[in-house]
Amino acid sequence: MDLLAQLNGAMDYIEEHICDDIALADCSSVTMYSAYHFGRLFYYVADMPLSEYIRRRKLSRAAMDLQCNGGKVIDAAVQYGYDSADSFTRAFVKQHGITPTAARKSGAMLKVFPQLIFQIKIKGVQGMNCRIEKKEAFEVFGVAEMFNSSGPNMVPGFWDRKRGDGALGKLTKQAGRSDLMGMCVPVDGKCGDFEYLICLYTDGTRDTSGYKAVKVPALTWAKFRSEDEFKSMDEYGKEIPKLFNTAYSEWLPSSGYARADGPDMEMYGVDGNGMIYEEVWIPVVKK
Repeated sequence: MDLLAQLNGAMDYIEEHICDDIALADCSSVTMYSAYHFGRLFYYVADMPLSEYIRRRKLSRAAMDLQCNGGKVIDAAVQYGYDSADSFTRAFVKQHGITPTAARKSGAMLKVFPQLIFQIKIKGVQGMNCRIEKKEAFEVFGVAEMFNSSGPNMVPGFWDRKRGDGALGKLTKQAGRSDLMGMCVPVDGKCGDFEYLICLYTDGTRDTSGYKAVKVPALTWAKFRSEDEFKSMDEYGKEIPKLFNTAYSEWLPSSGYARADGPDMEMYGVDGNGMIYEEVWIPVVKK
């Protein structure tokens, strides 16, 4: 089953179970991806977290039900998984701009989000800097925090906090190098949790006490480098979402490769001209 078919199968699953308490693991179960990998894949292809898409579809379906069939607001709230009429009304107003009661009136304007359908788009006019490379096993160490792949991207805030509290400066000093990287490590289980590290390579001679250390096995990587280069370290991370989006939505479906088990990497380096560049690395295997 190809990538687009798996994504569309997951969207059909959501529609069939829209009144249920849908979890990331439920959606990923109809694909060949883990909860973590499916959550990240959906985020970069659809440009929104899966939880946000499900919320939009629930409120879209609820609005159409109220407008077409009438009925009590509390019944719609319960049907679409809200604890109370008040919480349902707040979410409804945020999306539609009107209350559920007003939505029942003829001619009410609603903001409805249709079911996502993933199709092949004509892309590729803009080239991408991509290379496939095998890399031997390596080890990194750094500061870590837990996140979930079904929700919004909270990683940039983690970078800001660690930069602000001096943790990154201490890390680079202890490592004896400054080429920071980010790494998303899936956590065993079905909830889509992952541990994100801001880290550096270690050659085994540095003191890593007080830090999270992770060994990465030998893998084949698809590496994508930004077109733009930067002069300041303060600009770190601006191209990373674009690179992941390109890799997942444009390159992966037509590449002849599938995503392999392993972490996603964000790399920051300096080229021979002293310019800072950004890369993302995705572990892949030939289909």
